[in-house]
Amino acid sequence: MTSSTVSEDQFFSDEVATFGDRLEAARTAKGLSSESLAAKLGVKTKTVLNWESDAASPRANKLSMLAGLLNVSIIWLLSGKGNGTTDVETNFERPEGVNDALGEIRALKRTLVQAIKRIEKLETRLQNTRPH
Repeated sequence: MTSSTVSEDQFFSDEVATFGDRLEAARTAKGLSSESLAAKLGVKTKTVLNWESDAASPRANKLSMLAGLLNVSIIWLLSGKGNGTTDVETNFERPEGVNDALGEIRALKRTLVQAIKRIEKLETRLQNTRPH
């Protein structure tokens, strides 16, 4: 596989997926058509299609609405990190801001796990240190 070739299982990796890819994945996971998402946002279908093809980007207020409607975090839409499509539930609407908070909690948990591993290594190294 060359560096420009991407397998299907890599399509939504952080390194490869674009904002448009994540938006389309979240919309699909939520079971919405481009037309229905556009109607909920008060924009034209062409606007949603342009966002999904990365031909245009939504303004901050529409980005916030997208995250809320699709039950994903703004951070995930922009970067692929945090609360994304695996957390989408089609019959459950979360209050505004909850998805971003969940994404931040997950990021903090990852940081904490990494810190605990470093502490354990340091503790082991210190316990194995012999006096001179």
